[in-house]
Amino acid sequence: MRRAALILATLLAGPVAAAPRPPAETQPPNAPDQTPAFPGQTRAPQPDEATRVAVSTVARGLAGIWSFAFLPDGRILATEKAGRLRLILPDGRTVPVDGAPKVDARGQGGLLGLALSPTFASDRSVFVSFSEPRPGGNGTSVARARLVEEGGRARLDGLQVIFRQMPTYDGDKHYGSRLVFAGDGALFVTVGERSDRQTRGQAQDLGSGLGKVFRIRADGSAPEDNPFAGRRDALPTIWSYGHRNVQAAALDGQGRLWTVEHGPRGGDELNRPQPGRNYGWPEVTYGIEYSGGKVGRGITRREGTEQPVYYWDPVIGPSGMARYDGALFPAWRDAMLVGGLVSEGLVVLRLDGDRVATEERIPLDARIRDVKVGPDGAVYVATDGRDGRILRLAPGR
Repeated sequence: MRRAALILATLLAGPVAAAPRPPAETQPPNAPDQTPAFPGQTRAPQPDEATRVAVSTVARGLAGIWSFAFLPDGRILATEKAGRLRLILPDGRTVPVDGAPKVDARGQGGLLGLALSPTFASDRSVFVSFSEPRPGGNGTSVARARLVEEGGRARLDGLQVIFRQMPTYDGDKHYGSRLVFAGDGALFVTVGERSDRQTRGQAQDLGSGLGKVFRIRADGSAPEDNPFAGRRDALPTIWSYGHRNVQAAALDGQGRLWTVEHGPRGGDELNRPQPGRNYGWPEVTYGIEYSGGKVGRGITRREGTEQPVYYWDPVIGPSGMARYDGALFPAWRDAMLVGGLVSEGLVVLRLDGDRVATEERIPLDARIRDVKVGPDGAVYVATDGRDGRILRLAPGR
């Protein structure tokens, strides 16, 4: 009788929920006293089933590759940090592209971001961001040029700088430098706050170009519907502010911008930058100083600042990002794929609305600098270093 009652109670209670899977991150946080603002803001569980991938090498011998893009014919155009552009052919051979801008390649500087014009097939326009040497220092700049191929050679023709991050600063860190075209033809430009204590506070200054996400037209001008257009105390090109060093950016399936920025010691952030919003740095952060001390007052939330959608502590070292819209990995559909310099692999974030549902780590034993989804539905990543490679990730067994 007692057994029958137990069975009946179990049936009435319904199925027992499976225990949540452990998070991908297993190391202790650098800031154990900091707590997330809402459930799932950090250390999301791994998916129920791990993804198996087969990895092959598409190209090698790329010195400090930073960004790459697929041309309409399937070839790859890539930037190298030292100031070179290369065309990568299907057989892995490379063709140098002349006419790249001069760069200050010290530290984290160099030839960095790359984006093709939305109408590249007809206008052959290429946009690059780079650490431009200037009197008194350098800064992140964006140039536009036309890719010309003649007689087996390639060059950038008519190179013109269309945008300059100001003020100029004599440093060698935090250039940001991802370029993303929106569906309306506007260009998002991410930058950093130049790292140093004397500059980082300008991320909160609307009159400074440090620590911002910009939205510009293809000629470098500010769209009239930008959030600070018409204000005398703000740069009209600013889209959002309070950022540290944004090196990952992509559009979601609705055409909205998402970014991932480097935190200090802990505090890498996934954000969905919205117009005119303040993302907190350096006054609000989920990280600590490299020395171990607090950043500012050590607060993680404050009225008037936005919370990150997700954060990492310890860091993954984010660089490069793509939304998966291919067919080879159905479970990754609409997931955000983020390159990990510190985690040395691909970080797969599956979303539920505007929240991270699961986080999966695909180990690649290499610092990942950029991520793209290829025309064949495979995932391509660029490895960082003197002997950089482009790897192809396809479903494995």
